[in-house]
Amino acid sequence: MCGEAVTGATDPFDHARARAALGCDGGTVVHNIQADRLRAALVLAPEVPLADAMAMLPVCGIGFQNALGALAPPEVAVHLGWNGAIRVNGALCGGFRIAASTGDPQARPDWLVIGLDLSLIRTTEAPGDTPDVTALYDEGCADVGAVQLLEAWARHTLIWINRWGEDGNAPLHREWMGLLHGVGEPVTRADCSGRFLGTDDRFGMLVRNAETTRLVPLTHLLEPMQ
Repeated sequence: MCGEAVTGATDPFDHARARAALGCDGGTVVHNIQADRLRAALVLAPEVPLADAMAMLPVCGIGFQNALGALAPPEVAVHLGWNGAIRVNGALCGGFRIAASTGDPQARPDWLVIGLDLSLIRTTEAPGDTPDVTALYDEGCADVGAVQLLEAWARHTLIWINRWGEDGNAPLHREWMGLLHGVGEPVTRADCSGRFLGTDDRFGMLVRNAETTRLVPLTHLLEPMQ
């Protein structure tokens, strides 16, 4: 992987999408680190159809959990939302976004971009004002450097990409299900309302209501085409 820094108001996710469309190398990590916020985006060049390549969203989430788990105090808990949310000690701390060159699940995308946005320090509310929202340094992680965390995320994500390439979805699915937030709780996604049962073997959300169980594929989370 290779890094590329952007500064100021530049969104690394948007910058990475533009660079990917121009043909930059897979493995490029665009990042913008500020005092209160860590933003980054990973460009990938999948060799599989989009429906299979969407596994990179849970891969990046697990990579982040592994990275922060290695750097933070042992009592800090990290969980992942199906929609890309990152929760630290139960509260929302950031999240992932995903975009691709195509929305066709059966087509192989020219590129895939995963964006990370993490709150480091609260700049507006006091901790008690929004108990379901937090920042990393409010959760006992003040000694975790943003650059250190970014580098660790890239390393652990690469480890999981390689494992996924060798072993497929099964070990990734087991790991992700152990970290997934909200299983068993009410949910509404893509006009499906019911109880979140978990995911199928391609990480699609299973939503059960009184009549049936419906599947919401991960492609539902793709950002609109630019």
